[in-house]
Amino acid sequence: MSKRITVDPITRLEGHGKIEIFLNDDGSVDNVFFQVPELRGFEKFAEGRPVEEMPRITSRICGVCPEAHLACSAKAGDAVYDITLPPTAAKLRELQYNVFYVGDHTTHFYALAGPDFVMGPDADPAIRNIIGVIGKVGAEVGGEVIRTRVEAHEIASILGGRRVHPVNMIPGGMSKGLTDPEEHKRVVEICERFVDFAKFTLKIVDDIVLANKEYVDLIVSDPYKLVVNDMGLVDENNHVNFYRGHVRVTDTEGKQLYRYAPEEYLDVVGEHVEEWSYLKFPFLKERGWTGFTEGNDTAVYRATPLSRLNAAEGMATPLAQEQYERFYDTLGGKPVHSTLATNWARVIELLFAAEAALMLAKDPDITGEEYRVIPKTVPSEGVGILEAPRGTLTHHYVTDEKGIIKKANIIVGTTNNNAPICMSIKKAAEGLIKAGTEVTEPILNMVEMAFRAYDPCFGCATHSLPGQMPLEVCLYDKQGRLLDSKRRG
Repeated sequence: MSKRITVDPITRLEGHGKIEIFLNDDGSVDNVFFQVPELRGFEKFAEGRPVEEMPRITSRICGVCPEAHLACSAKAGDAVYDITLPPTAAKLRELQYNVFYVGDHTTHFYALAGPDFVMGPDADPAIRNIIGVIGKVGAEVGGEVIRTRVEAHEIASILGGRRVHPVNMIPGGMSKGLTDPEEHKRVVEICERFVDFAKFTLKIVDDIVLANKEYVDLIVSDPYKLVVNDMGLVDENNHVNFYRGHVRVTDTEGKQLYRYAPEEYLDVVGEHVEEWSYLKFPFLKERGWTGFTEGNDTAVYRATPLSRLNAAEGMATPLAQEQYERFYDTLGGKPVHSTLATNWARVIELLFAAEAALMLAKDPDITGEEYRVIPKTVPSEGVGILEAPRGTLTHHYVTDEKGIIKKANIIVGTTNNNAPICMSIKKAAEGLIKAGTEVTEPILNMVEMAFRAYDPCFGCATHSLPGQMPLEVCLYDKQGRLLDSKRRG
């Protein structure tokens, strides 16, 4: 009879999840399952709602990345009404979105992934966290991390009306401009500091991670390698862009497979369902579902910071481009399939977001008065796509002639990565747990590192195909003894 190891809950992620590892009699890995025991259901909430309400509704899907759903929903609303934004509106959105990226990527590096490298994957769990990181790199660094987060929220408040769940992006543009000179000055000051903070963070990566041969060997080791396709949004020059452009998909050798506009996503992406998970499994539709397979013929793709770098031909800002070139020079050329390298790619994106935000903050159009147009056409159907920090995000709305939503489909970043996450966890477990291996906490943490690199967010990623959520209610007495239980689903 096989032995079962359950890691529940898994740690340092947004949302809830667990890992089930099944071992053979000799202690080797038989199978691994990654499960998400939660459901949100925002696609059903959308039905019957006016499309102009969707940005402020979907921004509540997640408190970690509300701007991603806010911006993507607004873009879908633009498409529903066939609106072309004024330059000021488009640049304000992109400015706000890049600032959001700075705050989000800062959180992941210092609080979620960083402790495994700064403190070590086998460090005591009591110090393998952000408190331990601050203790090692210095309290002043902790202060800068907190300041960066606070100032990112300050800009969200200036532009979006509130620090969390901003409400300013609407079909047709923005509900508020950056016309106050003092507010504009403050935004520029903050963005200038963001660039310095991003460069400092890359120095930490250099000094603590890349200078440690053991860590570099771990990053490029086989248990953390996954050879699948890559997806990411690119601009007109095929450079990384988080807010606008086309989606580019490249194969395992870096060759372009697709470059599609938002409204064409259903021609490229299909969604597979497994009975043991609430998450769907997107795949390249033309190839058909090939299962959890690697290699040139697989239909599985990743949509992560690493994938965005792999799918693009460069970065659109000078400092980030230097780091992009160094990344591939260090790791042996493009594309890179090392899962743990995603953490480094994310810090390069932090620098890009800071540079892009500063450029937009200094753009003469950013303080313009024309930041909204009124929808005038009969609404019908629209798709918005951008890059959430965790991967390509798609909002697709179908409305009646009054703009009331009849159907909605949302594919979030973590959903795109569901199959690769499952595969990465299994490969890590198989590589780390051999026959006769004593399964210790550090080993299980190293299995968790495989999913942690994806920065998964399960608050907004979960779906239930049957439309009914399994529910179990247990009744205990005051001594903790189970008296009765009822289960649905």
